Amino acid sequence: MYARVTQLEIDPVRADVRAALQLFKHEVVPMLEQQDGYAGVLVLVTGEGKGLIASLWGSEAAADAATETGFYADVLARYVTLFKSPPGRERYEVVFADVPSLVEG
Repeated sequence: MYARVTQLEIDPVRADVRAALQLFKHEVVPMLEQQDGYAGVLVLVTGEGKGLIASLWGSEAAADAATETGFYADVLARYVTLFKSPPGRERYEVVFADVPSLVEG
């Protein structure tokens, strides 16, 4: 399994962190679910608007495909006004996971 990790910071003048999360859940996640090899996503945020999105993929090729198809660039362009600065992005191999079931809060 592989993870595409995006580090970002929401601009609090332009958007509320919770509102940005709702946009992600209702608009971006359905698009992710249509991508071949998509296996899930983790979203971490701080109270100051810093965030980390780790999307999980079944293979290295699936993790890289969104870059090659332009999916990632299209999503960033759609929501660019929410960010304080351009998000950073890297790909990692998931070598261990011990993740409990989470209850949305």
